[in-house]
Amino acid sequence: MFDLEGDGNSVRVLSDRKELEALLIGLGIMGTGGGGDPKGWGRSVFNTDQKAQREYRLVDPCDVPDHAFVLSGGYLGSVAEDATLDRVIENWESGFELEKAIRLLEAEHGRTADYLVPFELGGGNTPVVMSCAARLGIPMIDGDGVGRAAPETHMCSFLGHGVPLTPMPLIGTDGTVVLVRHGDIFLADEVGRCVASRRQELVANAHYGMSGKDLKRSVVPGSVSRALALGAYVRKLELEGEAALDAVSEFVNGYPLLHGKVQYISERSVSGFYVVHAMVEGIGRDTGQTLELVIKNEVMCVKRGDQPLVVFPDLVLLLDPQTLEGVMTPELILDREVLLIATPCHPVVRESLQSPTGAEAFSSARYGESIAYVPVEDLLEKKGV
Repeated sequence: MFDLEGDGNSVRVLSDRKELEALLIGLGIMGTGGGGDPKGWGRSVFNTDQKAQREYRLVDPCDVPDHAFVLSGGYLGSVAEDATLDRVIENWESGFELEKAIRLLEAEHGRTADYLVPFELGGGNTPVVMSCAARLGIPMIDGDGVGRAAPETHMCSFLGHGVPLTPMPLIGTDGTVVLVRHGDIFLADEVGRCVASRRQELVANAHYGMSGKDLKRSVVPGSVSRALALGAYVRKLELEGEAALDAVSEFVNGYPLLHGKVQYISERSVSGFYVVHAMVEGIGRDTGQTLELVIKNEVMCVKRGDQPLVVFPDLVLLLDPQTLEGVMTPELILDREVLLIATPCHPVVRESLQSPTGAEAFSSARYGESIAYVPVEDLLEKKGV
């Protein structure tokens, strides 16, 4: 089962192909429907790095010196075709935009990064940070800023614990360079989305410069290792459907919400986001139940009628009932069968919600709702789930 406080290990080298495949599966599940497709982005990144004999080193955040300098980063935007994706990753060998963004941010702070930390867990944005750290010859933190994927850069425990998002350099694959030095908490992400949507391309971004001391009070510790453990667990699990739903829920200290099929879906693209309302009707033992998913790239909320059952930043995991791999939100089409699991976010994320900045950054208004955050365990107990 998951240990939300981490396991205290120090340095871990990831190079075994089976471990990396398990990690991709776990990241795909923990991405809550987003964070990049592990079968596309993640696998291509790992394949490229293995050919170049790059080494991934994970460091427990507890072992990071207080005076160390840590940076975060990732990519905004998307590419639509596999051929384009392959070309983008191939071009990284001659010019990696995320590495350039990190170097620009180092110049802004006047310090060289000792470690990188992922902004989020996901099949795309976690592997690209692993790759960037390997290319820079520095370790990556075994942890991240959300414990799941999130649609906006300010939706992050770092910000809620007082770590500034800016300065934030943005570098496009066409050479576009934008630097957001100041602004309200939403501006940097909005600028990045504007650049990405205008050019219909990926934009690298670097952000959240912090000390090792700041990292330790604001990071979700051990989340990469937990994603790996989850992936290894489901690969070996010889169960399907409701039996798998119960088993995986127990493994992640979560709650089995529903085994169902998508019966209605309304989707649109808004300012570079994939915005969806989907109705999932229960099958098997869950026949007669219907849940609504509110999606902004990732699943942000689950409701039964007008009553919320899960509210971001708590997690809703989407699993394929046969393969038990994560289902990306664009894969939620009519009659698609899916397993839904709810699980609490990490305590450090909940602590970040107590600050005015954190509460504003994670607000349900960001995905079109007006719902106060209530821990998932309290909501489900009240609803008798």
